[in-house]
Amino acid sequence: MPGTRYQLEVNPQIPPRLARLDELANNLWYSWDRPTRSLFARLSSGLWHAVHHSPKAFLKRIDQKRINDAGDDPIFLGTMNRVLSAFDSYHAEPRMQLPGKPPLQANDLIAYFCAEFGFHESLPIYSGGLGILAGDHCKGASDMRLPFVAVGLLYRQGYFHQTIDREGNQAAHYGDNDFDDMPIELVHTEGGGELRIAVDFPGRAVWARIWRARVGNNSLYLLDTDLDENSEADRDIAHQLYGGDRRTRIEQEILLGVGGVRALDALGLSPTVWHINEGHAAFLVLERIRHLVARNMTFTAALEAAAANTVFTTHTPVPAGHDHFADEMVMHYFSEFCKAAGLDRDGLLGMGRVGVGGGGEFNMTALALRGSRFHNGVSRIHGDVSARICGEMWPQVTAAENPMDYVTNAVHVPTFLATDWYETFDRHLGLGWQHRLTDHSCWDGVHRIPDQIFWSIRQSLKAQLLHLVRNRVRQQHLRNQGSEAHLDRLLRSADPANPTVLTIGFARRFATYKRAALLFNDLGWLREILSDTKRPVLFIFAGKAHPADEPGRQLIRQIAKLSHQREFEGRILLVEGYDLHLARRMVAGVDVWLNNPIYPLEASGTSGMKAAINGAINLSVLDGWWGEGYDGKNGWAIKPAAEGLDPAERDADEARTLYELLQDSVIPMYYRNTSLGYSPEWVAMAKASIASIMPRFNMQRMLTEYAAKFYSPAAEQWRKYSADDFAGARQVASWKARVHAAWPGIRLRRIDHSVGRIRYGESMRFEVAVQLDGLSPDDLTVELVFTRPGEPTSTRARRYSLRHEQALEHGEHLFARDLTPDQCGKMEYRIRVFPTHPLLTHPFEMGMMLWL
Repeated sequence: MPGTRYQLEVNPQIPPRLARLDELANNLWYSWDRPTRSLFARLSSGLWHAVHHSPKAFLKRIDQKRINDAGDDPIFLGTMNRVLSAFDSYHAEPRMQLPGKPPLQANDLIAYFCAEFGFHESLPIYSGGLGILAGDHCKGASDMRLPFVAVGLLYRQGYFHQTIDREGNQAAHYGDNDFDDMPIELVHTEGGGELRIAVDFPGRAVWARIWRARVGNNSLYLLDTDLDENSEADRDIAHQLYGGDRRTRIEQEILLGVGGVRALDALGLSPTVWHINEGHAAFLVLERIRHLVARNMTFTAALEAAAANTVFTTHTPVPAGHDHFADEMVMHYFSEFCKAAGLDRDGLLGMGRVGVGGGGEFNMTALALRGSRFHNGVSRIHGDVSARICGEMWPQVTAAENPMDYVTNAVHVPTFLATDWYETFDRHLGLGWQHRLTDHSCWDGVHRIPDQIFWSIRQSLKAQLLHLVRNRVRQQHLRNQGSEAHLDRLLRSADPANPTVLTIGFARRFATYKRAALLFNDLGWLREILSDTKRPVLFIFAGKAHPADEPGRQLIRQIAKLSHQREFEGRILLVEGYDLHLARRMVAGVDVWLNNPIYPLEASGTSGMKAAINGAINLSVLDGWWGEGYDGKNGWAIKPAAEGLDPAERDADEARTLYELLQDSVIPMYYRNTSLGYSPEWVAMAKASIASIMPRFNMQRMLTEYAAKFYSPAAEQWRKYSADDFAGARQVASWKARVHAAWPGIRLRRIDHSVGRIRYGESMRFEVAVQLDGLSPDDLTVELVFTRPGEPTSTRARRYSLRHEQALEHGEHLFARDLTPDQCGKMEYRIRVFPTHPLLTHPFEMGMMLWL
């Protein structure tokens, strides 16, 4: 139609009795409190879905009459008051003793940096697992009253919305976020103006304003450069999550790392612990060094101080997955930093080199590792993988002993546990079970839930999933010009009114290593499994492929094509638009959660945990978290194929295991019904799934472990290093310089005569001459390491230090020890030396070790 279209939005006036709805809408507490979300939804379910479950957007668009009526509705007011009572009680709970040994102190503050945060679909600044984990980390920190603040970027475009056409082609749809509709608020100065910070870019300053998202008791601060003071290009730095070219990527990471540090400073916050969650934020190390150098510290002393209280978590299981930039690009952006820090080109670029003197591009993981003293992978298997991948950072130390540790990921239970369980858990586990999440004896109470009640809840959750799936598939099918008759055929197994069909879910990013198509390795065998009309099976697939990942997009096309074949119609559904809403329904509603990545490329994975705590049963490759979670009674395991097989043989071998488990165990157990209409064996395994997974893979356990392993020790190191004008940091930097200079001249020589056999109870004397090359005997540890024959040196080896006894000729010193072995049998021992200092965070952090 002709004429100009002018935009107008008329916002309702919220009645005074409902004024606190705004408070609820602006605290992400609603993202894990379903009664709060239900409170908004009951006002208008249609509008609630239209605004993608955003309470803030909802309150801006609700009909004036409807909100007025709610203000006079005693039932609604009663419900609102109960929600507000829970909200107030949550925020009023007293802080318990903080975790850690020694405990974190009240004046400690953990600053958590991440490129994405996934709390809820109403704050779309996330793409996948990294963001969801970061959101859960923040929620758990609020629950535990940790002194915690998070820092990220505010994107106009988060990850894309997905549609899939009838040929299976994925289309990525981007839309700009309306910040006014999101649960965020601008931070202002005392004078009322917007609080802004400047970040130095080549030849210009880029300005950013600071937004605050309330996350329960804590805050997430987000940086946004879309300001008139900036150039058009600079306004777009944070426009799209992981968008743009390499220039955009490095500028986003500079804004996050450098700008994030400056934002906290502008807010008057002084963290005692800095947590870099994946390498995107590693430039914060350089900004902290710049601050410290300005206090008349040398670069090396500033590095020691900054690293002493920095934690780095890596989530990447392959070297190629680490972010890296060309040397010239890094120098372009950080030449002024080099001048300020008194650092030359090689000094800066060396911070991003993998290994000592390694070539190649500037690696953000290497920067994060050099700028931190606490490092971890995100599962036991991934910790071992990361120790090997990053082993060049500590070249003379074995992977088993280098400083790479691990904390296995976990999930935020209030977010992902379906509310259908709450009343039943209250009755059979006892009130307050939410505060005993790590108590194994509490969760043994799941076995006391009557089978019929347990099965009824599981069926109800499945019905909710199938209802959502039917709606999504219907919209998808009709948009693609499909017929109603064919739609009925597609949805014949997805019947919410009769949710008895065994339903198996696979939902995650369509990356090739996750092998979404492993199920289709042998179509004849799969056809045999799915052709049994007496024991029907429904597979539901959902997930997105990165728009630039053509192999991932091809996986979607492959699944779509197979789902349209007559023998698989109605047995395989591919659901478009994977988001947090669908994810919550899927993990709660499926009977079996399928996960079959290529070992050992699944760093952790958390979707299987979310399924397990809801009573779904995992069928997964023994990788990531499932390598720790599987106990033989709580699900099924696909053992990784033998090393050395080519990819086709490996996939065929593991697909065969998958088919055998489905055909011989999973399907027969599910349909081994009694007169009560369910399988007691299935219910027993589903209960075991909850009882075994819940106490081990919840956010309380994970954060307690982070506090004990990293946060508390990091805060203590900061106090030691920063005391007396950073005397500790200066001392360690000076000592390390002396050790580096002397290390090439260190030599070991055994003086005593080795003995091959003794009797139990007899003593042996060990004597070693060490050439110190100017170092003090206190600068080194000389050590015996005992293992059983053939065992690698690891943290479980028996270690015995030799004592310095006297100086010898020619600069050598005698180290000796009398030792009575306390074990019988064959054993091996070796002798080694490494630098030691009482202020070191990890005994092997220098990566230096010599063996005799």
